[in-house]
Amino acid sequence: MRLHRLDITAFGPFGDSQTVDFDALSAAGLFLLHGPTGAGKTSVLDAVCYALYGAVPGARQSGQGTTLRSDHAAAGTRTQVTLDLTVAGRRLEITRLPPWERPKKRGTGTTLDKAQSLLREYDATAGAWKDLSRSHQEMGEEITQLLGMSREQFCQVVLLPQGDFARFLRADAEARGKLLGRLFDTHRFAAVEKRLAERRRTTEARVREGDAALLADAHRMQQAAGDAMELPELAPGEPGLARAVLTAAAVARSTAREQLTVARCRLTAAESAHADAEAELHRIREVARLQQRHAEARERAERLAQRAGAHQEAQARMERGRKAQTVAPALELREAADAGHRRAAAAEARARAALPAEFADAGAAGLAAAARRAAEELGGLESARRAERRLAEVVAERAAADRQERADDDVLQEAEAWLAGWETFRSALQARVDTAQEAAGQAERLALRLEPARLRLAAARVRDARAADTEEARGRALASAEAAADAKDHWLALKEQRLNGIAAELAASLADGEPCAVCGATEHPSPARKVAGHVDREAEERALGEHQAAEEQRARDERRLGAVREELAAATAEAGDTPTARLAEEAGELEAELARARRDASTLHAAQQELLRAEQERERRLTDRREAELRATSRLALRESLDREKAALEAELAQARGAAGTVAARAAQLERRTALLTEAADAARAAEDSAERLKDADGRLAEAAFRAGFDTPGAASAALLDDAAHRELQRRLDAWHTAEAAVRAVLVEADTAAAAHQPPADLAAARAAEAAADRRSREAVSARDAADRRCAELDRLSARAETGIRRLAPLREEYDRVARLAALTAGTSADNERRMRLESYVLAARLEQVAAAATVRLRRMSSGRYTLVHSDDRAGRGRSGLGLHVVDAWTGRERDTATLSGGETFFASLALALGLADVVTDEAGGVRLDTLFIDEGFGSLDDQTLDEVLDVLDSLRERDRSVGIVSHVADLRRRVHAQLEVVKGRSGSAVRLRGAG
Repeated sequence: MRLHRLDITAFGPFGDSQTVDFDALSAAGLFLLHGPTGAGKTSVLDAVCYALYGAVPGARQSGQGTTLRSDHAAAGTRTQVTLDLTVAGRRLEITRLPPWERPKKRGTGTTLDKAQSLLREYDATAGAWKDLSRSHQEMGEEITQLLGMSREQFCQVVLLPQGDFARFLRADAEARGKLLGRLFDTHRFAAVEKRLAERRRTTEARVREGDAALLADAHRMQQAAGDAMELPELAPGEPGLARAVLTAAAVARSTAREQLTVARCRLTAAESAHADAEAELHRIREVARLQQRHAEARERAERLAQRAGAHQEAQARMERGRKAQTVAPALELREAADAGHRRAAAAEARARAALPAEFADAGAAGLAAAARRAAEELGGLESARRAERRLAEVVAERAAADRQERADDDVLQEAEAWLAGWETFRSALQARVDTAQEAAGQAERLALRLEPARLRLAAARVRDARAADTEEARGRALASAEAAADAKDHWLALKEQRLNGIAAELAASLADGEPCAVCGATEHPSPARKVAGHVDREAEERALGEHQAAEEQRARDERRLGAVREELAAATAEAGDTPTARLAEEAGELEAELARARRDASTLHAAQQELLRAEQERERRLTDRREAELRATSRLALRESLDREKAALEAELAQARGAAGTVAARAAQLERRTALLTEAADAARAAEDSAERLKDADGRLAEAAFRAGFDTPGAASAALLDDAAHRELQRRLDAWHTAEAAVRAVLVEADTAAAAHQPPADLAAARAAEAAADRRSREAVSARDAADRRCAELDRLSARAETGIRRLAPLREEYDRVARLAALTAGTSADNERRMRLESYVLAARLEQVAAAATVRLRRMSSGRYTLVHSDDRAGRGRSGLGLHVVDAWTGRERDTATLSGGETFFASLALALGLADVVTDEAGGVRLDTLFIDEGFGSLDDQTLDEVLDVLDSLRERDRSVGIVSHVADLRRRVHAQLEVVKGRSGSAVRLRGAG
């Protein structure tokens, strides 16, 4: 990174615009930034840091926002910082304008402008600057990525603060660790320690869960095995638990298998006895069945002998029915002929009853002739029907013409009346449209005014709320600051008390025969004793934790106060000083006017539509009037034609109707007469035919009965059997024959006859014996199944336990490995001899690099006398590996850096700062830092040492660096020719460039 140019306006002590040409200063390699106290030397460095990161160095962070503004600046001049630099091969220009409380352009008071930022890059090809970003966040990310350093690292590496490194030289391990941790970002290694500890706890919990599951399976195996298994008295996590469970399970499985063998032998004997009992029961049942079968057959034989007479009578009736079956066709034919004759006679009587009296004695031929004459007369009326239909149409057309004439007269009168008031109606509608259009335009104008008024009202409400929040946040910030100070005083007091009694605390760990950690003696004749009120390490650490918590709370409250102030300033800039009530009143008035305008404008569409409908109605009325006039002209000729046709049709119909009222009535009379005559003729012919068929059927029936052996047709009819009677009689005969055959078959069976001569079978005793054998068999099966289930359950649980143990083995190995790593990184493992944590180990390596880099320059500054070395020794109970000592070549001894004099401390801290800058630069990715600043401390050096220090700084040019010394030491003005002088005055400070090419 190389600085080229810095422009400052109204920043810090500089009231107007000032320019610093770093290119001219850097040409000499070493330049001096000097001026009287309070002139603004450090403010130049603040401006560089503010341009890069939007904030000044940490010690001066309270100078943010509007407080960065110079008190000497004119009211209309805004604070601005512009930095031109090259970083990572890119030429950039950064402009930052902090928040500014400027006078209002109108009225009195002030308003707050928000902070602004601009990042530009020079395009060598186009020869012009191009904008990259105006976002604070994007610019911050871009600059941090290019530099590879945070603001804290930049302030520590580029703006070398000598006071900080003097404290770093004398600091304890904890303080060094905090600074190095921020610079080298070693929190990830602390995160590794935490992650390993968490993994150790997680895997330990999982191992315990696995052992608990194993013990649960062991309890289930004990329940399944009963008294055949004893559980080991071990807790989850204890060694040997898995082996003990597997051993107990193996013993239980062996015992269960022996019990299963005994149960199977008992089951075999019980099943054999049950089979014998079942065979005997089956034999007894068979004897009892045969004896019962013989007894039932004898009973059925006796019942058949009693029904023999009824059987012979049924056979005789069946024989008569078979003979009568030959006469059945003739009987059916005679019955059908008789029924047909009765139906035909009844139909003839009904048809003759509907005829006039003149046809009462007419035969079938006479009735048919009369029907033909009536049909001929009906055919002659078709022409009269057509004339009658046409007459109805003519009358309807004449009536329709009259109705149309009346309707047209109404249309003409209504159209004339409506058109007479058209102009007045149209003018009124047009006036409504014009009024609504004017209201719509007014509503648009009011809407444009209402939105800004609402925004100002919302901002005013936020302004009022944040004004109250500011006071509350200020009170909390003051209270948390006081609490943090009290906590710090309490912690320091406890720390002092503990240090006063540290001898007693160290003596508490002494043991006879073991060396003392302080003097190394193995005898402890008079160890110190703890006095009343002694403060131990835990109490001190609790106080330190309370102090840190209070500091964090103070920081949060201060950030909250800053945020509330920013929100208040933004809201005030938006709303101004106008009271909220006044803004609400103005917004309410605008909303009311807008509502009225919108209400009036809402009728525009309806008015336009009504005007359009009215114009359409006028066109329709004009069209209706023209059409009515045309229809009136054509109706005169149509009326005359219809009248002539009506007279001719009426004359023709009068002749065709005769005595009937209409042609349709006359036609209906003829149609009914023709139908009745035709029906009567057909009925008479049917009656004559049925009488002939009945006579023929009587002759055939008498002949068939005689041939079948019956004296009369009635006797044959009585002997007939219907289908149901025949089937029932046949069923009874078949059943008698079947039962007789079955009884004879049973009585001749050899087994049944033999069983009938044996004693009666005792079935109940055989059943009782079989039930007892079956009960004993089921009990043996249950015992065998229980033993089988016990073996299966033990095998299943044992297999699951073995699977769980195998699955748990890698987890147990992982737990052992993670536990060793966690203990090693936390410094609690015996393998970690120095009890050094991982983060401390990394920081120790970085400190060793810093000490090596610093020693190169320290030897030159001290004429080869001093060398910085890093120590891994543990300081009390603090961190180990962060010790820093100085080796004095004159004495050959190593001593504490706190023993250095003031001048020696300065050039040692300067060497340390330069060495740290080199290491941090390399750590950040090799970003070149071509411009460095060293702030004060040169006044403590003698002339020779000052020359040595300046030689070292001048040697930095070998790496193409330029170094700016910030100092008010007069002697440096003679030794460093390139100078940037800061001159203070009553109207503000100014910068002057001297001796630079």
